[in-house]
Amino acid sequence: MSLPAPAPAQAAPLIELDRVERRYERNGLSVAALGGVSLSIAAGEFVAVVGPSGCGKSTLLNLIAGVDRADAGRVLVCGTDLSRAGERELTALRRASIGVVFQAFHLVPNLTAEENVALPLALAGRSDPERVRTLLARVGLGERLRHHPGELSGGEQQRVAVARALVHRPALVVADEPTGNLDSGSGARVLALLDELRLTEGATLVFATHDRGLARRAERVIALRDGLVVPAGP
Repeated sequence: MSLPAPAPAQAAPLIELDRVERRYERNGLSVAALGGVSLSIAAGEFVAVVGPSGCGKSTLLNLIAGVDRADAGRVLVCGTDLSRAGERELTALRRASIGVVFQAFHLVPNLTAEENVALPLALAGRSDPERVRTLLARVGLGERLRHHPGELSGGEQQRVAVARALVHRPALVVADEPTGNLDSGSGARVLALLDELRLTEGATLVFATHDRGLARRAERVIALRDGLVVPAGP
């Protein structure tokens, strides 16, 4: 009698959090932003993180992006244990594999939109003007390449930040309220671009939002409340 074929080995998650805690000091009190979060996200997933203000969404994304460190627990991203990685290793990981869209944009004021988008490539010693211009056109800013951030609206700055996060073809894109400053049409365009990146380039997308309608565009929803993962509901 022949033996059954072994089940195919499952790939390791791209993101894995194990009992992660993060606390902040506020007015002399220790406040738990995350209180022991465990979760995993597979490569290529499109995941929305939802919950009320102050529930820990931004903290979770900052830990995954390697721009903040956990007080306890373990954070693994792209095979790297961020809890133990040094600053040089974290910087190299972000430049090679992670694109981040911050709520505050963090555009360089004396650089044009085109130069801001090209910055991650320049920091890595690379250049791809065609991809820079293509991404800006895809977010509706093809005619604003040489405008500085001060000459752009908040929504336009948001779209520059999105293009910058995508330019180096990262394995992981982390976006904190990526459509928060956009009208419905621009927001839909940005989410469509993010989803296309996932499908065509194999990126994993994790974004935080207050908008349950936007969250429904994702494949999976992770809900947070008071620093803990809770059932996402319908």
